[in-house]
Amino acid sequence: MTVKLVFMSTLLADFICSHEHIFVLTGAGVSTASGIPEYRDDSGEWKHQKPMEYRNFVGWQEARQRYWTRSFIGWQRFSRAQPNAAHLALARLERLGLLARTVTQNVDGLHQSAGSCEVTELHGSLATVTCLDCNDASPRSLIQQRLLALNPMLMELSAQPAPDGDACVEDYDESGLRVPECENCGGILKPQVVFFGETVPVVTVQECFAALGKADAMLVIGSSLMVYSGFRFVREAHRMGIPIAAINRGKTRADELLMLKIRQDCGSTLDQALLRVEPRFVQYD
Repeated sequence: MTVKLVFMSTLLADFICSHEHIFVLTGAGVSTASGIPEYRDDSGEWKHQKPMEYRNFVGWQEARQRYWTRSFIGWQRFSRAQPNAAHLALARLERLGLLARTVTQNVDGLHQSAGSCEVTELHGSLATVTCLDCNDASPRSLIQQRLLALNPMLMELSAQPAPDGDACVEDYDESGLRVPECENCGGILKPQVVFFGETVPVVTVQECFAALGKADAMLVIGSSLMVYSGFRFVREAHRMGIPIAAINRGKTRADELLMLKIRQDCGSTLDQALLRVEPRFVQYD
């Protein structure tokens, strides 16, 4: 353990203990230790192929063939991901009653798997697939089975993982892929996540702002904030005059708004901070 990690985790512990209702916003960097790649590098630039855009997915059969080919491979690893130290630490903070809300930009469900209850999934969940025509919902695992039944050759494919259950498939012709349709109405099936270029549901945004309105501090973890859907809450927190801290190895869009910036690993930093936080709140007989 480095001296710098100890020092920064102590600063974080002091920040946490100085507030009673912390609004937490998490991004892809929280889940990298669980084997799920992040979108951007330390400079905020794309590390992988750009993700599927909503208008392309809805408008083109070829785009859906490409998406489901890659998603079939990516889901196999993605669905086996387990919570890491960062997820577990946030669940511990929630149990201590210190969090106003955890809002995540991730779609992996790992906060809930770690034991967090007060979670808003800003961009939805990859575990559910819905029909764009009749809104019928199906488990993603069922769509995986249907994809394989229609396209047995998918079992022969392998690829490097990409963010959010995607995969880097190269030199493969997806034009022959048979894409499952809604069994209820024959409509287009789409993961229940917000694609790039798609709007976050108004009710979700309102829920997040309501939680932020009750907070006395904000903590950003593992997000570059390059996407406006998350950055808007930092901007509002700054407008409200509440202090903002962040744990992120690289730069963020809000660096100039931060009271505290920690360029360390999310999990180890939170874990070390909890060693100093918990004794101040846990009551012993």
